[in-house]
This record gives sequence, C-alpha cells and structure tokens, in this order.
Amino acid sequence: MSIIEKAASRIDLKRNTPAAANAPEAAAIDAIEAAHAAAPNAPINLAPSPAPAAPEAAPHAAPKAAPTQKSSTRRVELDLNRMRDLGMVTAAGGRTRLLEDFRVIKRPLLQRAFTERAEGEKPGNLIMVTSSLPGEGKTYCAINLAMSIAMELDHTVLLVDADVARPSVLRSLGLPAHRGLMDILVDDKIDMADVMLRTNVDTLSILPAGTSTPRATELLASSSMSTLVSEIANRYRDRVVIFDSPPLLLTSESRVLASHMGQIVMVVEAQTTTQHAVKEALRQLESYPNVNLIYNKTREFPGIEETYDYHYG
Repeated sequence: MSIIEKAASRIDLKRNTPAAANAPEAAAIDAIEAAHAAAPNAPINLAPSPAPAAPEAAPHAAPKAAPTQKSSTRRVELDLNRMRDLGMVTAAGGRTRLLEDFRVIKRPLLQRAFTERAEGEKPGNLIMVTSSLPGEGKTYCAINLAMSIAMELDHTVLLVDADVARPSVLRSLGLPAHRGLMDILVDDKIDMADVMLRTNVDTLSILPAGTSTPRATELLASSSMSTLVSEIANRYRDRVVIFDSPPLLLTSESRVLASHMGQIVMVVEAQTTTQHAVKEALRQLESYPNVNLIYNKTREFPGIEETYDYHYG
C-alpha cells in the first residue's frame, strides 16, 4: 500500500469514526508515515504496536487480622497426688472418710446457696470460712470444701484467699505467690481476670490474696469491695465462692469481710480451742444469719483418722 493510499484510508477513518475511538489507529498511521519519510526504501511493518503496559498495581497489603481477645486469666497446675498425700480431698483420692465428711458438710451450704433470697439478704453463694484463733484448720477446711464442691456436676467454685495478713491458700497448695484480691482493690485498672488463676481442676479457680497492704481493713470495707463481691457472686449462676478469712479474734478484716457474706462457717479445733474463745468469736457474728460450725480434728476412736463434725450455730 502506498503512502497516498494510507493517507486516504486515514481520512476515511477519521470521517466514519469518532476521534476518541480512532486515536490509537491515527497514532499508528502517523508513526508509519514518519518512518517511511525517514527511510523510503525500508520495509514497513504493519503489525499493530503493542499497547502500553498498564502500570503495575501496588501489591495490596495483607489485611491485618483483628486482634483476638484473649483471656488474661492464668492457669496453674495443682499437684493432686501431693494434695492426696497431705490428706486433702481430691477426686482421684478414692472414697475416704474425709471425702464423705465434706460431702455431708457441703450439702446444706449448697442448698442455701441457691435458694431464693429475701430483699436485702446477702448472696448465699458467698461463704466465709474462719476460726476464732490461728491454727484451727480453717484454710485446710476451706480448700477441702472448695475441692468437694468442685466435684459437683452443676457447680463451679472460686476459692478466694482473703486472709490478707497471712495468706496461706497458695502455700498450702504448693503454688508461688501471685497478685490478687488486694491488687484489684488498690488499682482499679486491674481486672479480676488479670489475677484469677484457673486450675487443672476445671471447675475450680483461685483468687490469691495479693500484695499485702496496711489498709486491708479499709479496702475490704470499701465500695470497691462491695462491687467486686457483687460481681463474683452474680456473674455465673452456678458459682460458689469460698473465702478463706482471717481469724476473728486477731484481726478486724474478718468482721468486715463477714458483712459481705451470705453464709459463715467457723472452724473450731477439738480439745484445743477454749469455750471462751468460741463464745467470743460467735458473739462477734451474732448479727449475721447462717453461721455454722465445723468441729475439727475430733477422734471418735483411738487410731482412727481425724473426722470433721458439722453443726449449725
């Protein structure tokens, strides 16, 4: 095809097609004409020129995964074999006299824990375990009571070490110290999930006493404590909360703690605690309903393991 024919073809193309649509073809003819003018004898390549490559799209950044909300609750392993060897209640310990005694002890407590309460009455699932003096076995009974209730099919247990002056729950279980109850009350940025310990007993969790503070009595009497107690009592309908409390006759914390409780269990050591101490301790609790006694370390017959009798006060 001659240059003249190509030019005529170009004119026809412009007449019959909109300019915008003909832009690529017109550009191609211009390029051919320019090449022919520069080199008249050179062969003309009529193959369409490749379209300019589209700019490469910037690679899309991988969408950030939404942060998963993780529970900050930590997990600890209870040495159940060690607990069994120390004479504590465990599900794997077999049917022992101690296990049967705490089955008897827990039953009325559970029955009262979930009965409908009158207006203004404290939640029955908040149970304080205390004694008149140290060394009567209150922590031992609190742990065994919690372990026994954890065997229930319909309930979970939170064991709170509220003996903030001399915390012993973790030590008795062979666990190191952790932050806990006092840290929540001192620092409102700390949530209970930050300090609560889950255990290898799926239905049992522990709230340690936490960092010791000279303001323990005031903190336990504060509105923050009332809010916390209400939260742990009502968050889960199947939960029983056991508080290991300081002895009644040595500290003021136990009497303040008792004001939050729906039930109180006082441990009395057989043949050791005086009647005067028991009566004085009960006098401090006389304004509270549902006070019960565990008569601890009794021996019905020589050579028979310790037994635990349960009585209502």
